[in-house]
Amino acid sequence: MAAPNSKTQRFDAIIIGAGQAGPALAGRLTDAGWTVALVERQDIGGTCVNTGCMPTKTLVASAYAAHLARRSADYGVVLQGEVGVDMKRVHDRARSVTLNARGNLEKWLGGMKGCTVFRGHARFESADTVRVGDNLLTAPKIFLNVGGRANAPHMPGLNDVSYLTNVGMMEVETLPKHLVIVGGSYIGLEFAQMYRRFGAQVTVVEMGPRLIGREDPEISDAVRQILQAEGVNIRLNAECISFAPAVTEGGDEGVCVHVTCEDGAPQVVGSHVLLAIGRRPNTDDLGLDKAGIDLDKRGYVVVDDQLKTSNPGVWAMGDCNGKGAFTHTAYNDFEIVAANLLDNDPRKVSDRIPCYGLFIDPPLGRVGMTEAEARATGRPLLVGQRPMTRVGRAVEKGETQGFMKVVVDAETRQILGAAILGLNGDEAVHGLIDLMYARAPYTVIQRAVHIHPTVSELIPTMLGELKALV
Repeated sequence: MAAPNSKTQRFDAIIIGAGQAGPALAGRLTDAGWTVALVERQDIGGTCVNTGCMPTKTLVASAYAAHLARRSADYGVVLQGEVGVDMKRVHDRARSVTLNARGNLEKWLGGMKGCTVFRGHARFESADTVRVGDNLLTAPKIFLNVGGRANAPHMPGLNDVSYLTNVGMMEVETLPKHLVIVGGSYIGLEFAQMYRRFGAQVTVVEMGPRLIGREDPEISDAVRQILQAEGVNIRLNAECISFAPAVTEGGDEGVCVHVTCEDGAPQVVGSHVLLAIGRRPNTDDLGLDKAGIDLDKRGYVVVDDQLKTSNPGVWAMGDCNGKGAFTHTAYNDFEIVAANLLDNDPRKVSDRIPCYGLFIDPPLGRVGMTEAEARATGRPLLVGQRPMTRVGRAVEKGETQGFMKVVVDAETRQILGAAILGLNGDEAVHGLIDLMYARAPYTVIQRAVHIHPTVSELIPTMLGELKALV
């Protein structure tokens, strides 16, 4: 339904932002007979559909195809000539995935009875009133789903050079000669491996002593080894990063990234620089103060366990509330809000078990606590670990990098956390996630009979070999 010319309208609910949670909530509310105004200033679908999960994982798939083609001889397959990558076709494929997904969402919302879509930037004028251009919208219930954006902190020289974020990378249709990535966490590492596989020289610059610092050291070390084996240059302990214009070896304009590291040259000159140093919420231009909505010191909307803000008529879902930075947590936020409002089902955020993936190849699937976090609880622990070299499916596919690991409470026998870095790790970990939600002891899955040959079949074996952690 197109937005009318009327300057003032009253709705049962206003949803600001059409990311992962917004359209789904609009569907539930309109099914319940509510009138809903959904406001979006940019592209329907938010980060995931447009510049995040869907296009980047499409690029990851193309990079994997190139990598596998180069390894064809390992499988007895003979290819004629060198493996080439057509970056325009690669990006056209990713763009098609995005446009199809966005188009489906737009079609769904456009045909949603009771939902009016407003295009523009929303700003609060009072506790229950929002202005979008010339339209003044009021509703007793308002839901924020405004997402986040790439963080570009104040760093010396940054404003003097051209740099990219995950958004800009989606527009680069040529292959960078040397991509310098500042930030050694999830987004940065995925781009590092994919562009190395496309044929670019890649350097990752990380301020900390290891990659993905939130993980246990052996996970960080294994990921570093995987990337270095493919030719990605890793610069750790880069404590004093700064930028300056430079000329590359080929005589083209580039960027010099100054670093202070224990090893290696004090600077890296690249053709392109990607900032991948976290994200920040889109909460700084919404007039939230006029609505009595509190923010924390990082700019995230303060919410309670059912996602209500300090304004009793406003809820916040997705990346803007600081309760999760993933598509799956944003969708779960929608489920929590809908369950409480419509189903008389008191779901809450604290029931959620943290889980996420790192989509390099092989991927990392993670759930619950790391070993370090489990140790900090003071509980007696059991730990199990198995290298992928001892997983038949991985051996058969010639992809034996990584390992699986689980940490268990020795007294309750419940799983506290797990990591599967290896073939299909992002899928295999879900059996452990389900067991943790069931609050069942590890022996339930230890005694399960899994299909052979799979990665998951070795999880019961690993659980049968748990050892006390000292």
